[in-house]
Amino acid sequence: MNVKVNDNVLVIAGKDKGKQGKVLATSPKANTVTVEGVRIQKKHEKARKANETSKIVEVPGPIDASNVMVVCSACGKAVKVKHAVENGKKTRVCGKCGAVLDQGFVKKSKAAAAVETEAPKKRTRKRVQKVEAPVEEAPVEETAAPVEEATEKPAKKTSTRKTTAKKAAKPEDNE
Repeated sequence: MNVKVNDNVLVIAGKDKGKQGKVLATSPKANTVTVEGVRIQKKHEKARKANETSKIVEVPGPIDASNVMVVCSACGKAVKVKHAVENGKKTRVCGKCGAVLDQGFVKKSKAAAAVETEAPKKRTRKRVQKVEAPVEEAPVEETAAPVEEATEKPAKKTSTRKTTAKKAAKPEDNE
């Protein structure tokens, strides 16, 4: 197949002839593509939850891949796709102007990826001096009695096993 996902295509045959759209999905085994806004089908969706309602949804259906042509982003025309080898990679090329159609999906070579991993950039954080503005304090009026701060003593940690054992032992000593 010469058509890939996210390609802009023109429908050249069928009831939607002349429409342009973006390819949403491809199926190479069935030789079909799903184009946005083409071959709209109505699907009935049942409510799955209590707060949902049943509805009829319009979904684009698949059409044969031979009924679409790729639109070149450089010349803006529907073109036949040619293949060329650039830098050891097979790429799709516009049949009219020769522009590369696979620009968005070009992968980095292993050598370029290795160079990036060997020399990572150091992250340095610039330190900014904080300047504090003088804060004017308002005079405090004493209308109520000063509040005493409560001092709490930390609770002693005791095991429940030891205390129950001691409590059980004490009544026996008293008898």
